[in-house]
Amino acid sequence: MSKKKTTTRDTIVLTPEFARRLEEFLDHLRLAGGRAETTTMAYRRDLHSYLSFVQSRKTRNIDKITPETVGAYIVSAQMRKKSPSTIARNLSTIKSFHGFQMKTGRASSNPARLLPTPRIGRKLPMVLTVEEINRILSGPVGGNPHHRRDRALLEVLYGSGLRISELGGLRLSNLLLAEQLLRVWGKGNRERIVPLGKTAIAALELYLADGRSNFVGPRAEDFVFLSAHKRPFSRMGLWLVIRQWVEAAGIRKKVTPHTFRHTFATHLLEGGADLRAVQAMLGHESINTTQIYTHLDRQYLREVHRAYHPLEQGNRGGGG
Repeated sequence: MSKKKTTTRDTIVLTPEFARRLEEFLDHLRLAGGRAETTTMAYRRDLHSYLSFVQSRKTRNIDKITPETVGAYIVSAQMRKKSPSTIARNLSTIKSFHGFQMKTGRASSNPARLLPTPRIGRKLPMVLTVEEINRILSGPVGGNPHHRRDRALLEVLYGSGLRISELGGLRLSNLLLAEQLLRVWGKGNRERIVPLGKTAIAALELYLADGRSNFVGPRAEDFVFLSAHKRPFSRMGLWLVIRQWVEAAGIRKKVTPHTFRHTFATHLLEGGADLRAVQAMLGHESINTTQIYTHLDRQYLREVHRAYHPLEQGNRGGGG
C-alpha cells in the first residue's frame, strides 16, 4: 500500500520575491563565513517554513510582515509541539533574516526584534483534535435534562474558550444571545465580551427552554449551569461532568479543564485567525509582550469567530 502524500511547509513553493530574499540571506551567511554548511541548511529549513506561513496569510512583501504575523508563526510552532529549543532557534533565525533585510534597505523595521525567546523547558499545552472534540460533544444527546445541560456546557466551553471558573460563574444576565455574545468577568475581575457561535447558542437555548428548570432550587440564583443538587457548580463539579464525557468519547489523553481553552485557541489559530483577536477572546495578556491587546470592537470579534471556529464552518453535523 502506497503512503499518502502530505504537504508540509518545506514542500510549498515560495513566491519569486520570498525565494530571492531567502537565497540572498543564505549567500550572505556563506560569504560572512564561520558557519558550517549544516547550519546554513538549518537556516534554510527554518526560513522556508516561516516564509511559507507568511505566504499563507496573504503577505507577499517582506516589508509588510508584522510582529503579529511573526508571533502567530511562533504560536503555530508551539501548537505543533515543536520543542522550546527548536522554537528559540527558529526565532533567532527569523530575527537575523529580518535584520539583514533592514541592513540591505529592503525593509524599514524588524518585526521580530521585540519578540521574547521562549523559555527552554516550558511544557507545551496538550490540545484535542477537531475529531476528538466532535466525539466529546456528540456524547450527551436526547431530551434528558442532564444531557441537555451537559451538551450546552460542553458547547459553550469549547465554543468560547472560557476558563472553567468563568463557565461556572456565568449568569443569565451575562447572556447576550441575540448579539451572539457572552459578557464574562475573568482574572482580576476584568470584563470582556466573547463571541459565541450558532451551534453553542442552539444547545444553550434548548437547555434554558427545556432543561434548566429541573435544576433550579433556592440557592440557584441566576447561574446558567446548575448541578443535580440545584445550586451552582463548583469547579470540581464542573470538571467531573466534563471528564465523564471525555471518558465516554474514548479519549485517553490527559485532559484537564484548561485543555478545552487551549484547544479553542489552537483551532482558531490553525484556521488562520488573527492572533490579537484570539487573545482578546481569551482575555489574557499577549504572548509577545506584557501588554493586553488593543481593544477590538464587538463586530470584528464576531466576524473572526464566525470565520475561523471549526463549528462555524460546518465541520460537524448537528446533535440531538
